[in-house]
Amino acid sequence: MKQFILGGARSGKSRLAEKICIDLGDKVAYIATANSAFNDAEMAARISQHQEQRPPHWHTIEAPTALAKTLVSLQDYDAVLIDCLTLWLSNCLHQGNWPQQRQDFLQALENFTGELIIVSNEVGMGIVPLGELSRRFVDESGFLHQAVAKRCERVIFTAAGLPLILKGSHLA
Repeated sequence: MKQFILGGARSGKSRLAEKICIDLGDKVAYIATANSAFNDAEMAARISQHQEQRPPHWHTIEAPTALAKTLVSLQDYDAVLIDCLTLWLSNCLHQGNWPQQRQDFLQALENFTGELIIVSNEVGMGIVPLGELSRRFVDESGFLHQAVAKRCERVIFTAAGLPLILKGSHLA
């Protein structure tokens, strides 16, 4: 099953994704999309917190831009967790290769046959941001989320640590 978990910052989306993975088995691949080149102290603290809350035996793969290629190579796991799409989108927009990366990822997502949990930040529920790059990020994020949701069997929105099922079956 492919599951997509959306929510705002600190909404509980990553914790929910990790709990789902724990319930799926011990052999879990965690794809981290944060790019250490852009880390400031606050981002480093966020990454550290995520690392500490994950089981230590999970296989972590850093894929700030090569998400499709990474996903294709991970069919042999009980579950694969991608955290998160909006960081990956930001990295790809920064490199200037977004259209191809998006197309490659959506194709890899369609072809993936294992248990997959994808986490992303919902950024389109506020005001339209100032600045062309910020508006493009929000727009591309919205278009990406629609495309991913279409390809997933379950879509969950989280707020205040509570999951709201938007598509698919309820959580066990």
